[in-house]
Amino acid sequence: MSNELIETYYHEGLGYNPFIIKDNWQVAQLNFIPEQGLYAIQKMDMHMQTDEVFVLTTGTAVLIGAVLENEGFNFQLIQMKIGITYNVPVNTWHNIAMDKDAEVIIIEKSNTHLGDFVYRQLSKNEAEYLNDAIRRLLNEQPF
Repeated sequence: MSNELIETYYHEGLGYNPFIIKDNWQVAQLNFIPEQGLYAIQKMDMHMQTDEVFVLTTGTAVLIGAVLENEGFNFQLIQMKIGITYNVPVNTWHNIAMDKDAEVIIIEKSNTHLGDFVYRQLSKNEAEYLNDAIRRLLNEQPF
């Protein structure tokens, strides 16, 4: 029997790699890169045309959702569990903080990575608050 019936994909490098792009959807793998480090998040992003699904396959990761209010971002954090599916709805500010061993599968509308995103930098206070919140969630001591 031929191996053409089942395709296999895995991304070994750093960062984001969309490896299946179909008519209306795509699957990508996100591996650790320094700017996605557990205490390195400096911006939030949002998609205007798609939900974004995250599945942690290995390691430690914190999914960050946020609402932008007058005084800045109000964050919601979830320590991801391996094999659980997490959905970030369209028009929701979000990011993901990852340990060096983390690998995440992402499912979203096709070609989202080519332009369906806006970014907002965190203020110094927002970044410090977010880092403290991640430490508390992971029960880690401050540096």
